[in-house]
Amino acid sequence: MSPPESAPQGPPLLRESAIDSGVVSAWPRVEQVTQRLCVMPTEMDELWSQGWRHFASVFFRYSVTVHEGRVVTVVPLRIRLEDWKASTSQARIARRNGDLEVAFVRPGLDAEHRHLFHRHVQRFTSNVPEHLENFVGPDPGRRRAEVAYPCECIEVSVRRQGVLVAASYLDVGRESASSVYGMFDLAEGRRSLGIATLLWEIGYARERGCRFLYPGYVFAEPSPYDYKKRLGALEAYDWREWRRWDLGRLTDK
Repeated sequence: MSPPESAPQGPPLLRESAIDSGVVSAWPRVEQVTQRLCVMPTEMDELWSQGWRHFASVFFRYSVTVHEGRVVTVVPLRIRLEDWKASTSQARIARRNGDLEVAFVRPGLDAEHRHLFHRHVQRFTSNVPEHLENFVGPDPGRRRAEVAYPCECIEVSVRRQGVLVAASYLDVGRESASSVYGMFDLAEGRRSLGIATLLWEIGYARERGCRFLYPGYVFAEPSPYDYKKRLGALEAYDWREWRRWDLGRLTDK
């Protein structure tokens, strides 16, 4: 999702949940934004567990928003890493990209990354991101006051014969990690690099001993983000508690 220019906006009302009206009778109204310059790893875990996300130093959470001219309900997701197992299609994507050079490095924001970003955003027809810095700030690899990136950030750098073809940014707390933004060269579309970078993030988070990986928000209604609903071992936040996500429905644990 693209970063908000200011506080996320939405209608001042409770919306009937489109997930499962038998379980969630009314979608809570949540809309908050704040700025944080430095956050400890354990607090990042807590913020993510409460539905917060951030782009650079701007933290936000909202339960309804407007997407392509319609009001939609926002559902934060997380993956239970100890329960996650690659599906047949995910394993196929991993094999397809076995020839690529993957490294977990200090985040880069040089001309090569900006060029990849501007190639990648050509896939969007609405709400088109303008700058990579909107998501990760001017220097996500450093935590100092003048840069103001609030937590540890890792780049998944993906190269083909030395050329950057994909990159994603992953925040890391004490027991959780959170996907920030991913981009890839559209000329490599057959590789499904958006899913591939997420698979590498899952592997990295597991190696770091994380319990959860937060892949971001989805909408209860159909949207381009629906691929996240099929990641496996998912929990969804109904703005009251985390519950298992089973075939697009919230269920009791």
